[in-house]
Amino acid sequence: MTNALFVMAKDPRAGHVKTRLCPPLDPEMAARLYGCFLGDVLDMVGALPGVDPVVAFTPREAEAEFREVSSSRFLLVAQEGADLGARLENTFRVLFSRGYERVAAVSTDSPDLPPKYLLEAFDRLQNHPVVLGPCPDGGYYLIGLTKLVPDLFRNIPWSTDRVLTETDRRAGQLGLSPSYLPEWPDVDTAEDLDLLVNRLRGPHEGAERTSAFCRQELSPVWSLGLHRVCGPSVQLRSLLPEDVGCHPSRLPAPPGSN
Repeated sequence: MTNALFVMAKDPRAGHVKTRLCPPLDPEMAARLYGCFLGDVLDMVGALPGVDPVVAFTPREAEAEFREVSSSRFLLVAQEGADLGARLENTFRVLFSRGYERVAAVSTDSPDLPPKYLLEAFDRLQNHPVVLGPCPDGGYYLIGLTKLVPDLFRNIPWSTDRVLTETDRRAGQLGLSPSYLPEWPDVDTAEDLDLLVNRLRGPHEGAERTSAFCRQELSPVWSLGLHRVCGPSVQLRSLLPEDVGCHPSRLPAPPGSN
């Protein structure tokens, strides 16, 4: 196999994931929502034909948990590095050293991303050295490469609206012309989550765990704008039904993980 796609994954522990959603969510509910994001993205990546799926996980001591929730198709690679750029660079290095010719990284922050965009990324990597999947907030949901390019990950202003433009600028300086996939939103803020809830009310592919979570736990109050009228102290979990199976310790294994 010449193609590898790795998911940048965190152990869904309360207080360590989706912290920008707190408030309006409390940390435990944000962790359960992230568990749904993670499960949906693993399902999507694990089902892609012609691609070896990889989980780049953190922290290192969570390896057993990631083995439990990912199918046997997945290679597990521990993230290494002090910041996101270093962790991306090191994971690309590991996979290129294993002989892969085309490698891409995908975020867990876009659980309803159309799978066809991932397949299109590898099609484009046959003719382009860099592929980027832009987000409306100035970041990217995917980066694909045909060789390791460390400068695309070093001294990038991560978690700002300049990530994409700076990455594009760096590529241009190196004589690399990125190919762009269609734009797709990620979920970092309460406003992003509001948009996701609305998208999942309509036709969509996959995102089964996230859709169930939003429908059963968020929609009854989100449509009323509760996150706006109740202010920072709102604790949605106390107002909503019990969880739908996305708690970190109960994240269901994707299909085919026997």
